[in-house]
Amino acid sequence: MKRRTLLQAAPALLGLPGFAWAQAAYPAKPIRYIVPVAAGGGSDMIGRTVTERWGNLLKQSFIVDNQAGGGGVIACQATARATPDGYTLLQGYVATHGTSPATRKLPYDAVKDFTPIGMIGGTPNVLVVNASLPVKNVKEFIEYLRKNPGKLSYGSAGAGSLTHLTMELFKQQVNSFMVHIPYRGIAPAFTDLIGGQTQAMFPGLAAAVPHIRSGRVRPLAVTGLQRHPQFKDLPTLDESGFKGFDAQQWYGVVGPAGMPAPIVKQLNETLATVLRAPDLREKLSVEAVEPIIMTPEKFGEFIVADIARWTKLARERGIQLDS
Repeated sequence: MKRRTLLQAAPALLGLPGFAWAQAAYPAKPIRYIVPVAAGGGSDMIGRTVTERWGNLLKQSFIVDNQAGGGGVIACQATARATPDGYTLLQGYVATHGTSPATRKLPYDAVKDFTPIGMIGGTPNVLVVNASLPVKNVKEFIEYLRKNPGKLSYGSAGAGSLTHLTMELFKQQVNSFMVHIPYRGIAPAFTDLIGGQTQAMFPGLAAAVPHIRSGRVRPLAVTGLQRHPQFKDLPTLDESGFKGFDAQQWYGVVGPAGMPAPIVKQLNETLATVLRAPDLREKLSVEAVEPIIMTPEKFGEFIVADIARWTKLARERGIQLDS
């Protein structure tokens, strides 16, 4: 009778909260970590650096899966379609979950199709000008813009990119005009800025560092509300009169929609532990990235706010691109 009673009770027990987790502790197998860019770049380095330490903490390996293409669309679709069991994660960033949803029609919903896990970190954008331009600070740059209406142009890493939208936000606030020259990536945009074909740009700080240190471009200010540790003498735009002016290249972790809360909690807490390690901060400083710890709820709110902010700007500036 006892055996029969236990067998009859088994289905009910399986439905109890926490019963399944007691039977199979997470993670019980390697975790697929999709990075939406090709191997070898800064975003890839961030993903591999974080997951190496994260895997050690979880006592399970991460398999980094580079899925470049479509500006992150391929990687996002692969993640959104995956089983929400915690074994497929995506390193989302400002393009996949910020600027692209604001400027393009995408085959995925950046909010509804994903479960926020946590932020990794961010790096500011920096206003840089050609070294021969006769300006030393933001005030002089604005004055020069107004004295030379329509004569200046700026480059970007592509239409709808953060480098594009950040400069459009700046132009909107100073009420001045510059011609936008979109490039296929930040490298060719820097080539023309250094060569004098364009006069200004708003790249991510990491991409600008070697050119700033070589003296080939002149930095005027960084976005954000605090000066960057690597350039403590460089003022923020907030200090330069643009209160609250913020834009950053950020990186975070999301999974498919509907992930179990206990797994999300475990991933978030262990990721936070990884980000607190001093040696990780040193590693990420190569990309000028400062670790940022957020709860899943805060990270979800951050994504929603970032999309809303860039969507508003895109509408006001008439920026709507094909998918």
